[in-house]
Amino acid sequence: MAAFPWEEAMAFGFGHLRLAPDGFWRMTPRELAAAMRAGLGPPRPRLDRAGLAALMARFPDAPAHPPRPADPA
Repeated sequence: MAAFPWEEAMAFGFGHLRLAPDGFWRMTPRELAAAMRAGLGPPRPRLDRAGLAALMARFPDAPAHPPRPADPA
């Protein structure tokens, strides 16, 4: 099980919701989760190998312009 993302939670509470520390720490985890869903939307599923392959096919790492041939010296 992953550790609770305190840095994200505090950044959202203080930065996005503009809560004072007292208000943030008085929220229940359920209240904080509801506020985060309202502000950020539902959590997105993790990218799996097939999803990564699809993205790589759609957006290949290729130069924007093909290289020019070298000038003969």
